Amino acid sequence: MKIFQASFNDFAKDDEMRFDFKFHQFINERNWFPFGFNSFDSSIKLKDILKPEYILCKYDDDKTYKGVSTNRSNFDVANEIISFSVVSRDEHPGRIKYSVNQNHILISSLKGAKSPVLFFETDMSEYVFSNGFYIFKPQKSWNKKFLAYILRNEQLKEILDTNLYRGIGISTYKEKDFLKLRIPIVDVEKQNEVVNIIAPIEAEIKNLKSQIKPDLEIINEIFTKEFGWDTAKFDELKNIHLMNITFIDFSNNIDNRFSFKFHNKAGEYVSNILKSQTSKRIKDYLAEDITLGKSISPTDYDENGEQYYVSMADIKNWCFEEEEAKTVSQSYFDATPNKRIAINDIIMARSGEGTIGKVAIIDNEENEAVYADFTMRIRLKDYNPIFAYYYFRTDFFQYLVYTHKKGLGNNTNIFPSQVRELPIPEISLAEQEKIVNAIKSETDMQREFDKKIKEKKEEINRLIYDAIN
Repeated sequence: MKIFQASFNDFAKDDEMRFDFKFHQFINERNWFPFGFNSFDSSIKLKDILKPEYILCKYDDDKTYKGVSTNRSNFDVANEIISFSVVSRDEHPGRIKYSVNQNHILISSLKGAKSPVLFFETDMSEYVFSNGFYIFKPQKSWNKKFLAYILRNEQLKEILDTNLYRGIGISTYKEKDFLKLRIPIVDVEKQNEVVNIIAPIEAEIKNLKSQIKPDLEIINEIFTKEFGWDTAKFDELKNIHLMNITFIDFSNNIDNRFSFKFHNKAGEYVSNILKSQTSKRIKDYLAEDITLGKSISPTDYDENGEQYYVSMADIKNWCFEEEEAKTVSQSYFDATPNKRIAINDIIMARSGEGTIGKVAIIDNEENEAVYADFTMRIRLKDYNPIFAYYYFRTDFFQYLVYTHKKGLGNNTNIFPSQVRELPIPEISLAEQEKIVNAIKSETDMQREFDKKIKEKKEEINRLIYDAIN
């Protein structure tokens, strides 16, 4: 149990009368100084540097935009945007709403956010950002890049995630609390000097990034080579937007489906190729039935809990990201013995337009967790689970998910009864191991680039830290 003493005056330091330990510990011990020092004369509040500026996007007719949320998968290791959703005036989530420009700095409002602090040096008129970002315009007396690097500092991020956040489930910290934080005053000439020193390090990061090959590209290349898949033919068929089928074709599936998505030529090609190479279906290697996870209510979360709740969001990057996962109460965990993960389980998202079909393999036996109702658990026997995981990530298998999912817009689903009938390669365990090792060898090489980039980022952080101390 955490105990602290506070007076009514202490509670009055927050206009909502917060009385939680994590908040008052920071206020009493650090007095809004995230970097440890405590000098009001040589410091300044962020609210005196950053002006909130939210510009609603004026969606033009007949124009598409690049919608960017706070999902970490939207950004690469160099903090640049690599993924987005295509949005328009008529088709965009309500949360995708803000335009930005080269004068802005963006920071996620979410606790534990993996999205970086963003700033831009190119035209951003094609982009629209979600309301999950706080958007600020720095004062001209501060170098935007220098300030952005201060905000990326891990010490500051830890304060946001540990002391200032509010709520359970999807937790956030408030903009007003963020703007109360104090940072050292740094002469603008010194700021510019540090930014100039950083410039060649940034160039090295971009050069390293250019040498990185995405894991999915490696997986697709190796599977294509091993199984002789014709990806050029597949890509060609995906560009055909007409279909010609008979009533008998409609009756070839139990739901009498007649959508283009289900009957398109590319999907037919993928299905025929995979079925020609194996007589096996996923159901033939199941240790137990594929099952959906467990629903949860806000009262079941426990920020001090020791077990996780694995949601779709926690596997969106093709792995279980436990640092972002919520934790649950012991009573909730004890009540769900049949909805828990185990080593080598594969968790698949069954819903959500941006996550459906994505999978993660549980590779840490120390993780105790319940998997969510919008995911399903695939537990295999007599089959290499890592090989299955890689196979499920291939473009060919993911296209099967695309053709089989049901529903409209963001309300699409795929069900265990469909997944269990999908084809899976019928090769020996030795052959599976050979393919797994080939993929791991290639991806391990890519991790070396990631490691070098991380070292360069730490070098930048040291320069910034030295400049403010």
